[in-house]
Amino acid sequence: MRPTASYTALRSLVKERILLLDGGMGTMVQRFNLSEKDFWGHGGNNDILVLSRPDVIESIHLEYLKSGADIIESCTFNSNAISQADYGLQEECYKLNKAGAEVAKKAIEKYEAEFGGKHFVAGSIGPTSKATGMASNVEDPAGRAISFKELSEAYRTQIKGLLDGGADILLIETIFDTLNCKAALYAASKEQEERGIEVPVMLSATISDASGRLLAGQTLEAFWNSVCGYDLFSVGLNCALGAEEMGSHIAEISRIANVFVSAYPNAGLPNPLGGYDETPEGMAGHIEKFAQNGWVNIVGGCCGTTPENIAAMKKAVQGKAPRKIPEIKNITRLSGLEPVDITEQSNFMNIGERNNMAGSLKFAKMVRENNWSEAIQLSISQIENGAQIIDINVDDGMLDSSEKMKHFVNLYVSEPAAAKCPIMIDSSDWKVLVAGMECFPGKGIVNSLSLKEGEEAFLKKAKEVKWMGFALVCMAFDEEGQASSYEKRTVVCKRQYDLLTQKLNFNPCDIFFDPNILSIGTGIAEHADYAKDFIETCKFIKANLPHSHIVGGVSNLSFAFKGNNAIRESMHSCFLYHASRAGMDFGIVNAGMLPIYDDIPIIERDLIEDLIFNKRPDATDRLLAYAESVKERKSENANTHALAWRDLPLAERISHALVKGIDSFVESDAEEARVALGSPLKVIEELLMSGMNKVGELFSQGKMFLPQVVKSARVMKKAVAVLQPYIEAEQKETGARAGKILLATVKGDVHDIGKNIVAVVLSCNNYEIIDLGVMCPAEKILEGVKEHKPDLLGLSGLITPSLAEMSFVAESLSKENFDTPVMIGGATTSALHTAVKIAPSGKQPVVYVQDAGKAVFVAEQLLNKTKRGAFLQENSEKQKKLRDAQNKKEENLAPIEEARKKGLDLF
Repeated sequence: MRPTASYTALRSLVKERILLLDGGMGTMVQRFNLSEKDFWGHGGNNDILVLSRPDVIESIHLEYLKSGADIIESCTFNSNAISQADYGLQEECYKLNKAGAEVAKKAIEKYEAEFGGKHFVAGSIGPTSKATGMASNVEDPAGRAISFKELSEAYRTQIKGLLDGGADILLIETIFDTLNCKAALYAASKEQEERGIEVPVMLSATISDASGRLLAGQTLEAFWNSVCGYDLFSVGLNCALGAEEMGSHIAEISRIANVFVSAYPNAGLPNPLGGYDETPEGMAGHIEKFAQNGWVNIVGGCCGTTPENIAAMKKAVQGKAPRKIPEIKNITRLSGLEPVDITEQSNFMNIGERNNMAGSLKFAKMVRENNWSEAIQLSISQIENGAQIIDINVDDGMLDSSEKMKHFVNLYVSEPAAAKCPIMIDSSDWKVLVAGMECFPGKGIVNSLSLKEGEEAFLKKAKEVKWMGFALVCMAFDEEGQASSYEKRTVVCKRQYDLLTQKLNFNPCDIFFDPNILSIGTGIAEHADYAKDFIETCKFIKANLPHSHIVGGVSNLSFAFKGNNAIRESMHSCFLYHASRAGMDFGIVNAGMLPIYDDIPIIERDLIEDLIFNKRPDATDRLLAYAESVKERKSENANTHALAWRDLPLAERISHALVKGIDSFVESDAEEARVALGSPLKVIEELLMSGMNKVGELFSQGKMFLPQVVKSARVMKKAVAVLQPYIEAEQKETGARAGKILLATVKGDVHDIGKNIVAVVLSCNNYEIIDLGVMCPAEKILEGVKEHKPDLLGLSGLITPSLAEMSFVAESLSKENFDTPVMIGGATTSALHTAVKIAPSGKQPVVYVQDAGKAVFVAEQLLNKTKRGAFLQENSEKQKKLRDAQNKKEENLAPIEEARKKGLDLF
């Protein structure tokens, strides 16, 4: 598609200076004191004025142009069939939009004829009066007032009229429901392709309150993740907030968006009478700060603003450089209500498999019996146990699977505990996939498409997936059938990758390959290399198809051993260990049920790996024979075998319980340890920390997965709860506190494992702990530092993407001139990488803490004025050596890991 001439001119101008959007249309209409006759009997419907009183609308446009506006909005905010149905004018929407764009264009022509310059019409596209991503009735959480299809068709009519009327820009604004926004983007994508042109698309969302979320519940970053796959000109915020309240949110979108940024707030917050009291000068002062901070490219006004506001803004931003679009690394961005970012350094991602009718008899029964509350609870339990994405499959030949998918996804979206996570819509039926996509506001994954029906069908459906704002799983399947050999798998995957990236400009970060995990141990010779070839294919994809991902349903591997769950789980654990090291980064698996790789008996592991890698012709027979003996032994001695570890020494029992996630005996063991060691602190530091450190090592080595770590953390929490009363009693006796420490898990991360352990350890050492909790945005942390004035700030994050947020918090502290020392902890190598990266950039010392036990030592050094200087000097020297080890390749953690092995570790 070719960019329009206006698009080319706009892109050129926005790089030169900050552009001005106009202000409120409704505010200005009120000044004319129009009668019911002026509205053709449709009082309150300002959009009808483009037909009934075009002179009024034109004069308003001219006032804004004279005040300095570069872009004026058409008076078409509600010119869609849904909103106009309230006036019985749903059939007039094309006419309203065309006339609205024409009136604005006429005003520009008049103005430019007299004053010159280049100005643009932004076709205003409001959110409509109904939401498709939110329940219309609290008693029916799956019900919706309107469907995605109805909404997108209404938007398509609106967009046709705007473009035919001469609009230069499509401005989708006041977005409170991301699914409504996606319906508009879908319509805009289809219309642009039909016309063969590329029109600038501006998005402007509305933050509903101080929480920083849209009305439908998404965080601002989750909203960005939902729409970042579209071809956008800009993204920004408008309405609901005044400029002062909007500032921190504009700062956030400016930091994360790789497109231009707009801001057009209200004239302050509404007063009790619904009016707006902030003066043009007061509002312009805040806008000036936006410009000084380099946050914006386009500014203007929304409710309560007038040409006087725009004139004041023009003076405020004059001569100030427009925001430069930051270089943001292309990564996979998914979302539910919360964002999920996947980088090359992310750990293995677990996709919950239990909401799949093909793999879960329990879920299948729930769906068939319409037991939806338990079906959603199944999703929630998987998320609580560490699943980061939920796979949903309701394929059943006896059901209307499209309706079942629609119903379930609508329910999922309505339950915040589930909706925070993205979903994988899983079906072999295209209609079912579409039904799921049309109900999910976030950015999920479609599973799957293939070349089975040829390239044309593949590309047509893939384009729809892109227009719906989803990532895509490509099954290794072509016109000849399923790819099962290494050669065939690599050829098919390479072909799919080239088609998507070259024909559709599909972001490679949104491409997932399923090279087919097929059953081994079947006794059929042709199947012997299936697992080995899959692993080799993973290596090929990572080496030759950059930025793409690899996913698979792990349970397929062991179908030949159905009925022997112990062996199946061991097979899955061994396979995942090797496949993940080869590049498989997503798995549809109940990882919390898998044994830890190192805990599988060596003889069993060897037999399984002989089968996986086809090392010997009798590998199947040998494992089958072993499997029968294991099955019998466990059946005969189940209780004795399960509790054999209870005969171990106390320290080993506690370590075993933590690593295995067994909480049945940990309370009595913790009490026994307290009595034996004489101190609750010693139990934590010598026994519990030792076990959790082992968990951390296994996790970093890919031998444990996040759901298993979550189970371990629960055991740790239960043990600490037993010790807590004794810790508090000791604290009362010691008197004065050693210092005050503020702890927080940064935004983007819901995990509090490390933070909670550090809190306990520091608390035991008489430090006052203020815990801000999880998912803490930078502004909340800064407010905490201002309010509590801590001696030390501790930032935690388990998942790799949260580490970028740590950098942002440190930068924000520096900008606010805080010198509070910062401790960083999290996913070992990545957290160290973050500390090394940001340490030189701010005024405050930044120290990486390898494990919770060392947090006490670091705190003592930082809070002791005598020791602090020498400690920081040593820390700085180590960080410098680690930076040198990076060779200026920030994305490459290998040099840091090598440096760690050579003794250049921090604390």
